[in-house]
Amino acid sequence: MIAPIERRLSGLRAQTAAWRKAGESIGVVPTMGALHQGHLSLARAARERCDRVIVTIFVNPKQFNNPDDLDSYPRTEGDDAKKLESIGVDLIYVPDPEQIYPNGFATTVSVSGLTDMLCGADRAGHFDGVATVVTKLFLQTQADFAFFGEKDYQQLQVVRQLARDLDIPIEVIGCPTIREEDGLAMSSRNLLLSDRSRIKAPVLAEVMEDMRDQLQKGEGMQQITEPAKARLLAAGFTQVDYLELRDGQNLSLLDQSLPGARLFAAAWLAGVRLIDNIAV
Repeated sequence: MIAPIERRLSGLRAQTAAWRKAGESIGVVPTMGALHQGHLSLARAARERCDRVIVTIFVNPKQFNNPDDLDSYPRTEGDDAKKLESIGVDLIYVPDPEQIYPNGFATTVSVSGLTDMLCGADRAGHFDGVATVVTKLFLQTQADFAFFGEKDYQQLQVVRQLARDLDIPIEVIGCPTIREEDGLAMSSRNLLLSDRSRIKAPVLAEVMEDMRDQLQKGEGMQQITEPAKARLLAAGFTQVDYLELRDGQNLSLLDQSLPGARLFAAAWLAGVRLIDNIAV
């Protein structure tokens, strides 16, 4: 059975109030739709952990720097609902825009430090948009647990920070990146790749895995970064935004591998920006 779709905050609150009165725990999986197996793995994790599960679908305009990027973002609500059917999600919250940003909305949630690098360096306001909408969704759903994928690892750390700083009573749970058989990290943006570009896309993960092997052998980022970038460009990527080793907690820049370090990458392929990260 396909879960009911709720578009109004009043309806959402009525449902969650009933669940809370019954003493049931609530898990939320915030998404922008165009669901793939990565999203579904988050919903399954929520289903295993919580009595009730809400999946939210909202293409958040405040986290897009480029209007064309916002316009081209895939919107597949009907298919998304069907994909969630087998998991047993209790409610799909697809808020109308005014439910998130009503007329006169004037507040921004901003997390400093963690947002100054990686995907935040060249995307002004992106993580302010993420932090603001996530705060809204946490408060609107009143969930006990929230499930995010490690594929967007910087986002995961930002969300954890804002929940701590604002004393939002929710546990933010990170779940492993789900990959295609050829290693490409699953992403809604993969739908924008042409067949030809899709064949080239797994090179990003291959390059990162090779870099991880080199780092584990004691080589430093200064030695291996430029050859790795050159390999991506030779494979058909047009631009490498970053290819960096960082601390897994505070995201500080590293040259040598340390416990908890992660390798982060963002690169453009045929007009599509792909991101990935792996533990080192």
